[in-house]
Amino acid sequence: MTPAARVQSAIELLDIVIAAARDDGAAADTLIARYFKERRYAGSGDRRAVRDLVYRAVRRHGDPPASGRAALVSLADTDPGLAALFDGSVHGPAPITQDEPRADPTLLPRRIGPELAGLLDAAERQALLGRAPLHVRARPESRAAVCAAWPEAVPIPGTRAGFALPTGLDVERSPLGRSGQVEVQDAGSQIIAQACGAAPGLTVLDLCAGAGGKTLALGADMAGTGRLIAADTARDRLSRLAPRAERAGIAGFVEPLLLDPMREADALAPLMGACDIVLIDAPCSGSGTWRRNPEARWRLTPARLDRLVALQARLLRVAAPLVKPGGRLVYAVCSLIDREGRAQIQQFVMSGGLWRSRRPEPAGRAWGEGTLLTPRHDGTDGFYFAVLEKAC
Repeated sequence: MTPAARVQSAIELLDIVIAAARDDGAAADTLIARYFKERRYAGSGDRRAVRDLVYRAVRRHGDPPASGRAALVSLADTDPGLAALFDGSVHGPAPITQDEPRADPTLLPRRIGPELAGLLDAAERQALLGRAPLHVRARPESRAAVCAAWPEAVPIPGTRAGFALPTGLDVERSPLGRSGQVEVQDAGSQIIAQACGAAPGLTVLDLCAGAGGKTLALGADMAGTGRLIAADTARDRLSRLAPRAERAGIAGFVEPLLLDPMREADALAPLMGACDIVLIDAPCSGSGTWRRNPEARWRLTPARLDRLVALQARLLRVAAPLVKPGGRLVYAVCSLIDREGRAQIQQFVMSGGLWRSRRPEPAGRAWGEGTLLTPRHDGTDGFYFAVLEKAC
Protein backbone atom coordinates (compact mmCIF):
# COMPACT_ATOMS: atom_id res chain seq x y z
CA MET A 1 0.00 0.00 0.00
CA THR A 2 1.17 3.53 -0.73
CA PRO A 3 1.29 6.00 2.18
CA ALA A 4 -1.76 7.78 0.70
CA ALA A 5 -3.64 4.47 0.41
CA ARG A 6 -2.95 3.83 4.09
CA VAL A 7 -4.60 7.15 4.92
CA GLN A 8 -7.66 6.24 2.84
CA SER A 9 -7.88 2.87 4.63
CA ALA A 10 -7.74 4.67 7.97
CA ILE A 11 -10.63 6.90 6.86
CA GLU A 12 -12.68 3.85 5.88
CA LEU A 13 -11.92 2.12 9.18
CA LEU A 14 -12.81 5.21 11.19
CA ASP A 15 -16.18 5.34 9.44
CA ILE A 16 -16.76 1.72 10.53
CA VAL A 17 -15.67 2.43 14.13
CA ILE A 18 -17.89 5.54 14.35
CA ALA A 19 -20.91 3.57 13.12
CA ALA A 20 -20.22 0.73 15.57
CA ALA A 21 -20.00 3.18 18.47
CA ARG A 22 -23.31 4.73 17.44
CA ASP A 23 -25.05 1.35 17.07
CA ASP A 24 -23.37 -0.40 20.03
CA GLY A 25 -21.45 -2.67 17.70
CA ALA A 26 -18.07 -4.39 17.98
CA ALA A 27 -15.00 -2.81 19.55
CA ALA A 28 -12.40 -1.03 17.42
CA ASP A 29 -9.78 -3.80 17.79
CA THR A 30 -12.27 -6.37 16.50
CA LEU A 31 -13.30 -4.16 13.59
CA ILE A 32 -9.69 -3.52 12.58
CA ALA A 33 -8.95 -7.26 12.61
CA ARG A 34 -12.00 -7.94 10.42
CA TYR A 35 -11.07 -5.17 8.01
CA PHE A 36 -7.62 -6.58 7.32
CA LYS A 37 -8.82 -10.18 7.22
CA GLU A 38 -10.73 -9.17 4.10
CA ARG A 39 -7.69 -7.36 2.66
CA ARG A 40 -4.92 -9.92 2.53
CA TYR A 41 -2.84 -7.68 0.27
CA ALA A 42 -2.02 -5.40 3.22
CA GLY A 43 1.33 -6.28 4.75
CA SER A 44 2.24 -6.11 8.41
CA GLY A 45 3.74 -2.64 7.97
CA ASP A 46 0.56 -1.45 6.28
CA ARG A 47 -1.64 -2.86 9.04
CA ARG A 48 0.49 -1.32 11.76
CA ALA A 49 0.56 2.11 10.07
CA VAL A 50 -3.19 2.17 9.48
CA ARG A 51 -3.97 0.99 12.98
CA ASP A 52 -1.72 3.66 14.50
CA LEU A 53 -3.36 6.34 12.38
CA VAL A 54 -6.85 5.21 13.39
CA TYR A 55 -5.99 5.30 17.08
CA ARG A 56 -4.28 8.69 16.79
CA ALA A 57 -7.53 10.07 15.40
CA VAL A 58 -9.67 8.30 18.01
CA ARG A 59 -7.57 9.58 20.92
CA ARG A 60 -7.74 13.13 19.59
CA HIS A 61 -11.54 13.28 19.61
CA GLY A 62 -13.61 12.77 22.76
CA ASP A 63 -16.87 13.11 20.84
CA PRO A 64 -17.72 10.91 17.85
CA PRO A 65 -16.64 12.70 14.64
CA ALA A 66 -19.13 13.18 11.84
CA SER A 67 -16.97 10.98 9.60
CA GLY A 68 -13.62 9.29 9.36
CA ARG A 69 -12.42 11.92 6.93
CA ALA A 70 -13.43 14.76 9.29
CA ALA A 71 -11.40 13.06 12.04
CA LEU A 72 -8.28 12.66 9.90
CA VAL A 73 -8.54 16.14 8.41
CA SER A 74 -8.60 17.48 11.96
CA LEU A 75 -5.49 15.43 12.72
CA ALA A 76 -3.82 16.58 9.50
CA ASP A 77 -4.26 20.20 10.56
CA THR A 78 -1.51 19.56 13.13
CA ASP A 79 0.59 17.20 10.98
CA PRO A 80 1.90 18.61 7.65
CA GLY A 81 3.27 15.20 6.67
CA LEU A 82 -0.15 13.64 7.00
CA ALA A 83 -1.82 16.56 5.22
CA ALA A 84 0.47 16.04 2.22
CA LEU A 85 -0.88 12.51 1.78
CA PHE A 86 -4.33 13.87 0.94
CA ASP A 87 -3.09 14.13 -2.63
CA GLY A 88 -5.91 12.71 -4.75
CA SER A 89 -3.70 9.86 -6.00
CA VAL A 90 -5.05 6.45 -6.96
CA HIS A 91 -6.38 4.76 -3.80
CA GLY A 92 -5.56 7.91 -1.80
CA PRO A 93 -7.87 10.54 -0.30
CA ALA A 94 -8.91 13.70 -2.12
CA PRO A 95 -7.02 16.89 -1.29
CA ILE A 96 -8.14 18.81 1.80
CA THR A 97 -10.14 21.96 1.17
CA GLN A 98 -10.10 24.94 3.51
CA ASP A 99 -13.83 24.91 4.22
CA GLU A 100 -14.52 21.17 4.53
CA PRO A 101 -15.82 19.78 7.85
CA ARG A 102 -13.31 19.02 10.58
CA ALA A 103 -13.91 17.14 13.82
CA ASP A 104 -13.50 19.26 16.93
CA PRO A 105 -10.65 17.90 19.11
CA THR A 106 -11.38 17.33 22.80
CA LEU A 107 -10.01 14.74 25.22
CA LEU A 108 -13.21 14.21 27.21
CA PRO A 109 -16.65 13.73 25.69
CA ARG A 110 -18.66 16.90 26.20
CA ARG A 111 -21.74 14.96 27.25
CA ILE A 112 -19.87 13.29 30.13
CA GLY A 113 -16.93 15.63 30.73
CA PRO A 114 -18.62 17.51 33.60
CA GLU A 115 -18.85 14.21 35.52
CA LEU A 116 -15.02 14.12 35.54
CA ALA A 117 -14.20 17.81 35.71
CA GLY A 118 -13.62 17.95 39.46
CA LEU A 119 -11.44 14.84 39.51
CA LEU A 120 -8.94 15.10 36.68
CA ASP A 121 -6.40 17.88 36.24
CA ALA A 122 -4.76 18.42 32.84
CA ALA A 123 -1.99 15.88 33.49
CA GLU A 124 -4.45 13.22 34.62
CA ARG A 125 -6.57 13.80 31.52
CA GLN A 126 -3.56 13.31 29.27
CA ALA A 127 -2.60 10.12 31.12
CA LEU A 128 -6.15 8.81 30.78
CA LEU A 129 -5.70 8.83 26.99
CA GLY A 130 -2.01 7.84 26.91
CA ARG A 131 -0.53 4.52 25.90
CA ALA A 132 -1.43 1.69 28.26
CA PRO A 133 1.41 -0.40 29.72
CA LEU A 134 1.61 -4.18 29.61
CA HIS A 135 1.07 -5.72 33.04
CA VAL A 136 1.00 -9.41 33.93
CA ARG A 137 0.17 -11.35 37.06
CA ALA A 138 2.34 -14.39 37.77
CA ARG A 139 1.32 -17.42 39.77
CA PRO A 140 3.13 -17.33 43.13
CA GLU A 141 5.49 -20.12 42.17
CA SER A 142 6.25 -18.58 38.76
CA ARG A 143 7.76 -15.22 39.70
CA ALA A 144 11.33 -16.43 39.19
CA ALA A 145 10.36 -17.92 35.82
CA VAL A 146 9.00 -14.54 34.70
CA CYS A 147 12.27 -12.82 35.53
CA ALA A 148 14.20 -15.55 33.73
CA ALA A 149 12.02 -15.39 30.61
CA TRP A 150 11.88 -11.60 30.50
CA PRO A 151 14.93 -10.00 32.20
CA GLU A 152 13.38 -6.59 31.53
CA ALA A 153 10.35 -7.42 33.72
CA VAL A 154 9.84 -4.88 36.52
CA PRO A 155 7.93 -5.83 39.70
CA ILE A 156 4.89 -3.58 40.21
CA PRO A 157 4.67 -1.93 43.65
CA GLY A 158 1.51 -2.76 45.56
CA THR A 159 1.09 -6.15 43.89
CA ARG A 160 2.29 -9.52 45.12
CA ALA A 161 3.17 -10.99 41.75
CA GLY A 162 2.64 -8.25 39.19
CA PHE A 163 5.21 -7.31 36.56
CA ALA A 164 5.43 -4.56 33.94
CA LEU A 165 6.73 -5.79 30.58
CA PRO A 166 7.67 -3.95 27.39
CA THR A 167 4.59 -3.32 25.28
CA GLY A 168 4.33 -5.46 22.19
CA LEU A 169 5.32 -8.76 23.78
CA ASP A 170 2.94 -11.59 22.84
CA VAL A 171 2.54 -12.89 26.38
CA GLU A 172 -0.42 -15.16 25.67
CA ARG A 173 1.53 -17.16 23.06
CA SER A 174 4.68 -17.39 25.16
CA PRO A 175 5.47 -20.63 27.03
CA LEU A 176 4.54 -19.00 30.35
CA GLY A 177 1.27 -17.70 28.91
CA ARG A 178 0.28 -20.98 27.26
CA SER A 179 0.95 -22.89 30.48
CA GLY A 180 -1.10 -20.45 32.59
CA GLN A 181 1.85 -19.33 34.69
CA VAL A 182 1.14 -15.69 33.81
CA GLU A 183 -2.01 -13.80 32.91
CA VAL A 184 -2.21 -10.38 31.29
CA GLN A 185 -3.89 -8.21 33.92
CA ASP A 186 -3.64 -4.53 34.76
CA ALA A 187 -2.04 -3.78 38.12
CA GLY A 188 -5.26 -2.10 39.28
CA SER A 189 -7.21 -5.31 38.84
CA GLN A 190 -4.51 -7.18 40.74
CA ILE A 191 -4.69 -4.70 43.63
CA ILE A 192 -8.47 -5.09 43.81
CA ALA A 193 -8.25 -8.89 43.86
CA GLN A 194 -5.67 -8.70 46.66
CA ALA A 195 -7.90 -6.31 48.63
CA CYS A 196 -10.58 -9.00 48.76
CA GLY A 197 -8.43 -10.95 51.22
CA ALA A 198 -9.22 -14.35 49.71
CA ALA A 199 -7.53 -17.20 51.56
CA PRO A 200 -7.65 -21.01 51.71
CA GLY A 201 -10.86 -22.42 53.15
CA LEU A 202 -13.11 -19.39 52.52
CA THR A 203 -16.31 -19.18 50.48
CA VAL A 204 -15.80 -16.53 47.80
CA LEU A 205 -18.24 -15.29 45.16
CA ASP A 206 -17.12 -13.29 42.12
CA LEU A 207 -20.53 -11.92 41.23
CA CYS A 208 -19.72 -10.29 37.87
CA ALA A 209 -16.94 -12.65 36.85
CA GLY A 210 -17.00 -12.10 33.10
CA ALA A 211 -14.13 -14.04 31.53
CA GLY A 212 -12.62 -14.58 34.97
CA GLY A 213 -9.52 -12.39 35.26
CA LYS A 214 -10.12 -11.59 38.91
CA THR A 215 -11.53 -15.07 39.53
CA LEU A 216 -8.16 -16.56 38.63
CA ALA A 217 -6.37 -14.16 40.98
CA LEU A 218 -8.77 -15.08 43.80
CA GLY A 219 -8.22 -18.76 43.06
CA ALA A 220 -4.45 -18.35 43.31
CA ASP A 221 -4.86 -16.78 46.77
CA MET A 222 -7.13 -19.64 47.87
CA ALA A 223 -4.63 -22.36 46.90
CA GLY A 224 -7.39 -24.70 45.77
CA THR A 225 -9.22 -25.04 49.08
CA GLY A 226 -12.55 -23.58 50.09
CA ARG A 227 -15.22 -22.63 47.58
CA LEU A 228 -14.92 -20.19 44.66
CA ILE A 229 -18.04 -19.34 42.62
CA ALA A 230 -17.76 -17.35 39.38
CA ALA A 231 -21.15 -15.92 38.41
CA ASP A 232 -22.27 -13.84 35.45
CA THR A 233 -25.36 -13.20 33.33
CA ALA A 234 -23.47 -13.49 30.00
CA ARG A 235 -22.96 -17.07 28.84
CA ASP A 236 -20.34 -16.16 26.22
CA ARG A 237 -18.17 -14.26 28.71
CA LEU A 238 -18.43 -16.94 31.37
CA SER A 239 -17.56 -19.67 28.85
CA ARG A 240 -14.14 -18.07 28.34
CA LEU A 241 -13.26 -18.76 31.97
CA ALA A 242 -13.06 -22.56 31.61
CA PRO A 243 -9.95 -22.77 29.37
CA ARG A 244 -8.20 -20.08 31.41
CA ALA A 245 -8.94 -21.93 34.66
CA GLU A 246 -7.65 -25.13 33.05
CA ARG A 247 -4.34 -23.46 32.18
CA ALA A 248 -4.10 -21.99 35.68
CA GLY A 249 -4.63 -25.42 37.25
CA ILE A 250 -7.88 -24.55 39.08
CA ALA A 251 -10.49 -25.82 36.61
CA GLY A 252 -11.98 -28.28 39.09
CA PHE A 253 -12.00 -25.70 41.86
CA VAL A 254 -13.93 -22.85 40.22
CA GLU A 255 -17.73 -23.23 40.12
CA PRO A 256 -19.24 -21.34 37.16
CA LEU A 257 -22.78 -20.06 37.77
CA LEU A 258 -24.86 -18.60 34.95
CA LEU A 259 -27.39 -16.08 36.24
CA ASP A 260 -30.69 -14.96 34.76
CA PRO A 261 -30.68 -11.16 34.37
CA MET A 262 -33.08 -9.46 36.80
CA ARG A 263 -33.53 -12.81 38.60
CA GLU A 264 -30.02 -13.24 39.95
CA ALA A 265 -31.27 -13.64 43.53
CA ASP A 266 -33.05 -16.90 42.65
CA ALA A 267 -29.85 -18.70 41.63
CA LEU A 268 -27.88 -17.10 44.47
CA ALA A 269 -30.37 -18.02 47.22
CA PRO A 270 -28.32 -21.05 48.43
CA LEU A 271 -25.47 -18.61 49.21
CA MET A 272 -27.58 -16.39 51.45
CA GLY A 273 -25.45 -15.39 54.44
CA ALA A 274 -22.81 -17.97 53.49
CA CYS A 275 -20.08 -15.96 51.72
CA ASP A 276 -16.92 -14.78 53.43
CA ILE A 277 -16.22 -12.53 50.44
CA VAL A 278 -18.40 -11.20 47.64
CA LEU A 279 -16.68 -9.26 44.87
CA ILE A 280 -18.83 -7.06 42.64
CA ASP A 281 -16.73 -6.04 39.64
CA ALA A 282 -19.71 -4.09 38.38
CA PRO A 283 -20.60 -3.20 34.80
CA CYS A 284 -19.66 0.45 34.33
CA SER A 285 -18.81 3.20 31.88
CA GLY A 286 -15.23 1.96 31.52
CA SER A 287 -14.00 5.55 31.76
CA GLY A 288 -10.92 4.33 33.61
CA THR A 289 -9.86 2.21 30.63
CA TRP A 290 -10.06 4.83 27.89
CA ARG A 291 -6.33 4.55 27.23
CA ARG A 292 -6.98 0.93 26.17
CA ASN A 293 -10.38 1.54 24.53
CA PRO A 294 -10.45 5.23 23.54
CA GLU A 295 -13.46 4.80 21.25
CA ALA A 296 -15.51 3.83 24.31
CA ARG A 297 -15.86 7.58 24.92
CA TRP A 298 -18.05 7.70 21.82
CA ARG A 299 -20.44 5.09 23.26
CA LEU A 300 -21.08 6.76 26.59
CA THR A 301 -24.21 8.90 26.83
CA PRO A 302 -25.97 10.39 29.87
CA ALA A 303 -28.80 7.89 29.40
CA ARG A 304 -26.39 4.94 29.29
CA LEU A 305 -24.64 6.22 32.40
CA ASP A 306 -27.98 6.48 34.22
CA ARG A 307 -28.75 2.84 33.36
CA LEU A 308 -25.34 1.69 34.59
CA VAL A 309 -25.66 3.55 37.90
CA ALA A 310 -29.07 1.95 38.46
CA LEU A 311 -27.68 -1.51 37.67
CA GLN A 312 -24.75 -1.04 40.06
CA ALA A 313 -27.11 -0.07 42.89
CA ARG A 314 -29.24 -3.14 42.20
CA LEU A 315 -26.21 -5.45 42.25
CA LEU A 316 -25.20 -4.06 45.64
CA ARG A 317 -28.69 -4.87 46.94
CA VAL A 318 -28.45 -8.39 45.51
CA ALA A 319 -25.00 -9.01 46.98
CA ALA A 320 -25.46 -7.58 50.48
CA PRO A 321 -27.49 -10.46 52.00
CA LEU A 322 -25.07 -13.06 50.62
CA VAL A 323 -22.26 -11.85 52.90
CA LYS A 324 -22.05 -13.54 56.29
CA PRO A 325 -21.63 -11.43 59.45
CA GLY A 326 -17.99 -10.34 59.62
CA GLY A 327 -17.56 -11.02 55.91
CA ARG A 328 -16.44 -8.65 53.16
CA LEU A 329 -18.23 -7.00 50.29
CA VAL A 330 -15.79 -5.59 47.73
CA TYR A 331 -17.20 -3.24 45.11
CA ALA A 332 -15.13 -2.16 42.09
CA VAL A 333 -15.64 -0.23 38.86
CA CYS A 334 -13.10 0.59 36.16
CA SER A 335 -14.50 4.11 36.17
CA LEU A 336 -13.46 7.53 37.42
CA ILE A 337 -17.00 8.90 37.45
CA ASP A 338 -18.07 9.54 41.04
CA ARG A 339 -21.69 8.51 40.45
CA GLU A 340 -20.43 5.01 39.74
CA GLY A 341 -17.90 4.93 42.58
CA ARG A 342 -17.69 7.18 45.60
CA ALA A 343 -21.31 8.38 45.49
CA GLN A 344 -22.62 4.87 44.82
CA ILE A 345 -20.91 3.43 47.89
CA GLN A 346 -21.73 6.41 50.09
CA GLN A 347 -25.42 5.93 49.32
CA PHE A 348 -25.17 2.17 49.96
CA VAL A 349 -23.42 2.55 53.30
CA MET A 350 -25.81 5.28 54.47
CA SER A 351 -28.88 3.23 53.54
CA GLY A 352 -27.65 -0.09 54.96
CA GLY A 353 -26.24 0.72 58.37
CA LEU A 354 -24.48 -2.68 58.55
CA TRP A 355 -21.22 -1.82 56.90
CA ARG A 356 -17.89 -0.25 57.78
CA SER A 357 -15.20 0.53 55.25
CA ARG A 358 -11.65 -0.78 55.36
CA ARG A 359 -9.01 0.79 53.16
CA PRO A 360 -6.13 -1.49 52.15
CA GLU A 361 -2.64 -0.01 52.36
CA PRO A 362 -0.76 0.91 50.34
CA ALA A 363 -3.05 1.48 47.39
CA GLY A 364 -4.06 4.59 45.51
CA ARG A 365 -5.74 7.50 47.24
CA ALA A 366 -8.50 7.53 49.84
CA TRP A 367 -11.70 8.53 48.08
CA GLY A 368 -14.78 8.65 50.25
CA GLU A 369 -15.40 5.19 51.69
CA GLY A 370 -13.03 3.62 49.19
CA THR A 371 -9.90 3.97 47.10
CA LEU A 372 -9.14 5.69 43.81
CA LEU A 373 -6.52 4.47 41.32
CA THR A 374 -5.56 6.57 38.29
CA PRO A 375 -3.09 6.19 35.42
CA ARG A 376 -0.91 9.16 36.35
CA HIS A 377 -0.89 8.73 40.13
CA ASP A 378 -0.65 4.94 40.27
CA GLY A 379 0.37 3.73 36.80
CA THR A 380 -2.78 1.61 36.62
CA ASP A 381 -6.03 1.89 34.72
CA GLY A 382 -8.57 4.09 36.46
CA PHE A 383 -10.50 2.28 39.21
CA TYR A 384 -12.62 2.99 42.23
CA PHE A 385 -13.03 0.23 44.77
CA ALA A 386 -14.34 -0.11 48.31
CA VAL A 387 -13.82 -2.88 50.86
CA LEU A 388 -16.79 -3.09 53.24
CA GLU A 389 -17.08 -5.35 56.29
CA LYS A 390 -20.45 -6.55 57.51
CA ALA A 391 -21.21 -6.07 61.18
CA CYS A 392 -21.23 -9.23 63.27
